[in-house]
Amino acid sequence: MYEAGEEEIAAIAQVIRGGQLFRYHEGGECARFEERYARFLGIGHVALTASGTNALTAATIALGLGPGDEVLVPAHTYMATALAVLAAGAIPVIVDVDESITIDPDAVDAAVGPRTRGVIPVHMWGASCNMDAIMAVARRRGLLVIEDACQGVGGGFQGRKLGTIGDAGAFSFNFYKNMTAGEGGAVVCDDEAIMQRARCVVDPCHFYWNGRQEDLVPFASNGARANEFQGAMLNVQLDRIEGMVEAMRAEKRQIRERTRHLEELGLRQTPVHSPEHECAAHTMFLLPDAASAEAFRENLPCAIAGKTGRHTYNEWDQVLTCQGAAHPEMNPYEMEANRACRREYSADMLPRSLDILNRTVMVGNHPRHTQDEIDQLVNNIETATRSAAGLSPAGEVESADAVDAVKFGIERAT
Repeated sequence: MYEAGEEEIAAIAQVIRGGQLFRYHEGGECARFEERYARFLGIGHVALTASGTNALTAATIALGLGPGDEVLVPAHTYMATALAVLAAGAIPVIVDVDESITIDPDAVDAAVGPRTRGVIPVHMWGASCNMDAIMAVARRRGLLVIEDACQGVGGGFQGRKLGTIGDAGAFSFNFYKNMTAGEGGAVVCDDEAIMQRARCVVDPCHFYWNGRQEDLVPFASNGARANEFQGAMLNVQLDRIEGMVEAMRAEKRQIRERTRHLEELGLRQTPVHSPEHECAAHTMFLLPDAASAEAFRENLPCAIAGKTGRHTYNEWDQVLTCQGAAHPEMNPYEMEANRACRREYSADMLPRSLDILNRTVMVGNHPRHTQDEIDQLVNNIETATRSAAGLSPAGEVESADAVDAVKFGIERAT
């Protein structure tokens, strides 16, 4: 969470005083946010959900993906990306990321098989995927594209907002995201027919409140409605997002420019696909090897991409053990329709991704960082780089700012 305060308190208090906590009523906060967020994104339809996982699941089911289908997911993302595929009854196939730590378009192309029907590019840590390349592969290969923008709220790619480029998109608004309601999410799409299905996933009884639609036969789902507290808080948060993201972009531009000379010491800047439009939640660097990344972290507490504890495929217990549902008859890995899908995984099956991730360090940016804090962070990066290279430090790392980098990096990472 970047910022929440009196405005959010006032908005939530107004909901309580109005006595309308359920989302379906005239002038509701959830409906108002959906309309406003659709305009912000430049897309036709938005449906709020209880979480980003729910949003991903709704998008996957709404697009018609299910048993008999494979969906490509990146080796580095929160496990919800793969779990949404399983929730639809399909099988996730895990593919490599490249040095941007987002899904590698060439790996997507190489991984397409006879059962592959979709791909979920993830804008990880606020960094935009190479959507031009991904969309080119997807269109040539006949793949549906679900953008996982759960960590990319407010970001874009080449002038288009993340989540609006593929066939559908999903967002998260949980505590760790740069726009938050504590928990929550949204599924977005331009196609009304797809959104009707998505809304049925989010709330299978929504037609009781909004009226039945003759062109949609409702189907059962668990449901994942948002409430008016979430809508109220998000309406306040939406007013801040553009300024916050621009402040982080400005900080990242400055850090990258002022640390460029450290490449000769082994600190290489991570490739960025759309620097003027991404969220810039982190400034990421590649070290020569995993040991150097650990040495860097010892001097400047920060996250190593491959060691956040839950964002790399080798930590996805339910996927690696093929426990795709609570009951074996509901487990996609055991379904007859999925027999021809690729269903085998191992913790070391993607060594290229593990190598990249274990030598990528991530320094958190924050919209409230002052110039003095940015100056100190640049100094800390140089000191940590010199130490990792076995050289004497140019200056001392200030522990308070090192902790600050962790606070706005590791804690937000989910």
